[in-house]
Amino acid sequence: MTSRGTKYWNSGAVPLIAPEMLGEIIATASDLAIVISLEGRILSVLVNAGHRAHGQLDHWEGCDIRDVLTEDSQPKLEAKLRLFAEGGDSARPVELNHTDGKSWDFPVRYSFHRIGPNGGVLLMMGRDLRPIAEMQMQLIEAQMALERDYETQREYDTRYRVLSEATRDAFVFVGTRSGRVIDANPAACTLLGVARADLIGSAFSQEFDGRRRAEFVETLNLRAMDNAAEPIEAEARRSRTPVRIVATAFRAAGEPLILCRLDAAETQGAGTGEMAETLRAFFEEGVDAIVFTEPDGTILTANESFLGLADAPQVASVKGRSLGDYLVRGSVDLRVLVENATRSGQMRMFATKLAGEYGAQISVEISATYLSDRVHPCIVFVIRDASRLEGVRKPGVAVSDDAMRSVMELVGSATLKDIVAETTDVVEKMCIETAVELTRNNRVAAAEMLGLSRQSLYVKLRKYGLLSRDGGHD
Repeated sequence: MTSRGTKYWNSGAVPLIAPEMLGEIIATASDLAIVISLEGRILSVLVNAGHRAHGQLDHWEGCDIRDVLTEDSQPKLEAKLRLFAEGGDSARPVELNHTDGKSWDFPVRYSFHRIGPNGGVLLMMGRDLRPIAEMQMQLIEAQMALERDYETQREYDTRYRVLSEATRDAFVFVGTRSGRVIDANPAACTLLGVARADLIGSAFSQEFDGRRRAEFVETLNLRAMDNAAEPIEAEARRSRTPVRIVATAFRAAGEPLILCRLDAAETQGAGTGEMAETLRAFFEEGVDAIVFTEPDGTILTANESFLGLADAPQVASVKGRSLGDYLVRGSVDLRVLVENATRSGQMRMFATKLAGEYGAQISVEISATYLSDRVHPCIVFVIRDASRLEGVRKPGVAVSDDAMRSVMELVGSATLKDIVAETTDVVEKMCIETAVELTRNNRVAAAEMLGLSRQSLYVKLRKYGLLSRDGGHD
């Protein structure tokens, strides 16, 4: 029995081993084996043939082992050598980091063994720790990735909760198979007259009168799969509020769900219904042309008066087309109308010309109103025929009394030619300022509106000191 508690081999149980075979055994039993003197000089280096990650280390032989260790590993080696020099012994392994004078290093865990006749030589048998270090690094990276995913999930969950609390739209998430409520926002709870804690987990069908669970779930699934389906009409059992349910199917984390948007059905009284009929009659039979468009100017519908101005045979021929197709200046006028209506909500009395299907042009005045408080915002254009007014209007630009007095004051102090030139400059500057303002400082659109080239417009802008305005774009 040794001092470490290890049993000796029985005498004669182990045969004599040749040096070359002993070296092979040692190299195989460890990833890296180093034989050193008590002073730290490397006598031999044995590398496991099946572990060539270290490369060839024969050039270490004859060197001081401290030269191939990092600075933080050298004190550990010194302590071991000092212990063995004083006659002590230690079975505790030591982790040392090797470096070869390059930008890379590798950790090895060594066990120290006395060898030789007098124990003056040490055998260091090492295990490469890089696979463990790489595994630890992968675990750390995986943990960091999980932390990032967790933070991202928390961020999305917070956004969803804030949106759910802040929106005025009522919505409920329902399981496709079970028909039970997965989640609901406060607006939906208020509309249904039930607390959120009582609603979540319960059957959605029980919140409405006369609805059987199986039939209701089947109806929800069918309506959710058909984008053109009509909303489901129902009455909330607790609040007695008529509601319309718009179902949308989707899948989250592999589970099919239905998003049910709830809209309170407006109870139309006699006065409300009569007003709706009156407005519809005004739209269909009104003298002025009325056009409903998307926010980008695509026509949704138009009345008979507009069809008459545009020489269009029926509503289907104009529906889906851009309103700019019927304006002489096309997208220039449409952009001015849409941008101003969207920005301020309204635009009044915009003078332009309408071009019919066969090229006929007619002077019109257009007013636009942006309806933003709808599920699908739209712009309403009221177009009035102004061709009859052109005959009774006086030619030229109307001048205010103050401007007229200013011009009259020039009589006697300037020639008629100078007075006319100055008045022309004033009117020209007013027209350019108006065009730039209507197009929101879009110089290309303003030039098209005024019938000028871009170069001519820039010359006049520079002439009247309007070129330095901020925000101008081509």
